[in-house]
Amino acid sequence: MSGVISGFTVIFLVVALGYLLGRTGSLGEHAASVLARVVFFVCTPALLIHSLATSDLSVIFSPTLAIASASAVLVGAAYALIAWLWLHRAVPEIVIGALSSSYVNSVNLGLPIAIFVLDDASFIAPLLLFQIVFYSPVALTALDLTALSGPRRTSTLKTVTTPLKNPILVGGVVGLAISLIGWTPPQAVMEPLDMLGQASVPLALLTFGLTLTGVAVFKKGQSPRRDIALASVMKMAAMPAVAFALAKWGFGMSGHALFAQVVIAALPTAQNVLVYATRYQRGEVLSRDSALITTLLSIPVIALIAATLA
Repeated sequence: MSGVISGFTVIFLVVALGYLLGRTGSLGEHAASVLARVVFFVCTPALLIHSLATSDLSVIFSPTLAIASASAVLVGAAYALIAWLWLHRAVPEIVIGALSSSYVNSVNLGLPIAIFVLDDASFIAPLLLFQIVFYSPVALTALDLTALSGPRRTSTLKTVTTPLKNPILVGGVVGLAISLIGWTPPQAVMEPLDMLGQASVPLALLTFGLTLTGVAVFKKGQSPRRDIALASVMKMAAMPAVAFALAKWGFGMSGHALFAQVVIAALPTAQNVLVYATRYQRGEVLSRDSALITTLLSIPVIALIAATLA
């Protein structure tokens, strides 16, 4: 459990720093927007290229990949259906809400938990691959076509070419291609990518902290309470339950393997979702509040899972 506490401590300290910088105005009025764009266009693509290019694909393509991807897709689709039929939300808000309910914090919290709680960092690699190569590009394509284009119809050519312009997808595809062909880029290329990639998580957390300045979670009249509550419940209750069912009865897992799958699913909403929301200026409050609430809830939830399955 010390790994869980350590991981959360890192998150809270960096987020708190972002909050203090926002309160003092040290970075200027538009700091959150600028940092979000740096993370989106520069740091995250660099992180994807470096991490995938140096990954062992035999470890990545495992049952964990199937369980993590199926859990996320099922929960995200369920949220989208409820938000469309019951809450009557527009597509961009539905996409951000679906990500908030199923896109997990796999790096800055997932890795410490995988190392110190699960004793195996490889549990995170398949989840990271799914999120950056499939889940993010699909969601970002939907946002590109709806949040940026408005209600007008889009051509088939635009639908096909839109993902090719997204830096997140480009970074994921390039990194995966390098790993598949077995090529090792020169150190002069990999070191700058590693340096920029390492800035992705702290900058995303700083952005998260900056957006908390002068706002209240679940504030009446400003916060979409039903959306946030739905996303938080599905993230912290539905997704671990789905992962448990798939791992136990779909793949016959038990013991530590089953425990690991459920813990991975119980990780909180990633700060990347807020970066995406800020980039497209849709669902920002939803993504921010969901990330904060699920981060707070994940501590007792993971503790309960550990007490039950570990």
